[in-house]
Amino acid sequence: MAEARTFRVDEDDDGIRLDRWFKRHLPEISFNLVSRWSRTGQLRVDGRKAIPGDRIETGQEIRIPPLAAQPERPARAQPRREPLTDDEARFVREMVIHEDPHGLVLNKPPGLATQGGTKTHQHLDRLLDGLAGEGARPKLVHRLDKDTSGALLVARTARAAGHFAKSFSSRSARKVYWALVVGVPSPEEGLIDAPLAKQPGTGGEKMHVDEEHGLPAKTRWRLLDHAGNRAAWVELQPLTGRTHQLRAHMAALGHPIVGDAKYGGAEAFLTGGISRKLHLHARRLRIDAPDGGKIDVTAELPPHFADSLATLGFDLATGDTPRPALPKRAPTPRPRRESRRGERRSRGTQGKARRT
Repeated sequence: MAEARTFRVDEDDDGIRLDRWFKRHLPEISFNLVSRWSRTGQLRVDGRKAIPGDRIETGQEIRIPPLAAQPERPARAQPRREPLTDDEARFVREMVIHEDPHGLVLNKPPGLATQGGTKTHQHLDRLLDGLAGEGARPKLVHRLDKDTSGALLVARTARAAGHFAKSFSSRSARKVYWALVVGVPSPEEGLIDAPLAKQPGTGGEKMHVDEEHGLPAKTRWRLLDHAGNRAAWVELQPLTGRTHQLRAHMAALGHPIVGDAKYGGAEAFLTGGISRKLHLHARRLRIDAPDGGKIDVTAELPPHFADSLATLGFDLATGDTPRPALPKRAPTPRPRRESRRGERRSRGTQGKARRT
């Protein structure tokens, strides 16, 4: 007799809806079947009954009944995606900044969602049809927020997709981000170690620091340059992959990313001709290729970010210049900050930062 199947939620799927997880990983299972499993109590997440609209978290276990136990139904024709226009095909091809037999790296522009949703019909996943060529359609293996720009990897084959997905989930891939933040972090570099959880009342669309119930989240930061006490240009490296991790961590540190109204409110905007768009960019991606080689790609800044750096007097060459390592010393705890104005104190502490 066939047994139920169990799947563990990866970090790249943290925060998505359960029905979206099925569409991404088990596209052969229809939404109607998932709904029927839910109604009959056969769909479980961590042992509890689940519905398609539930949002899932890293490490949770999804249990589904064996497909063999379901009544046979005539196969339904898969919905046909609307063909891309010539402009759309050219648009996605112009994003490509690296390609090899295993994958492509795109420089995703800000404002373009990685995947579709209820109200999102134009997204990168749809545009990947324009990169199929003679081979299979490329597959997404990780995501960037809609308003975050920069390096995003897609796989050419199922084997490559599995290899890359494992690299991201095991944290062996290295991602380097650039951000423009309000104020100047001190010390010049350090580690933010602050667990993150979904903020109540936001429908899972916003994260906050929660020492008691949050999942582990760590981010390294390094100061690249600063314009007095007004703003700083920083390099960020996520050591974990939580939803909105960099945005939530910098806001918790007291230095929200410029343009990030969700986490910084009105304080996240600068005057003097600085764009109101989000200033967060996936600058560099380094990951092992399936054949043992290396993929190491740098993505150019979008115009609004480059213009803001120029307006503040920053030299782009500074960001890519290696800096000497600091002498080793014992970690020094960073004093906890008081809650930011307008936030409830019950939403957890501001996390810990230590000198490295």
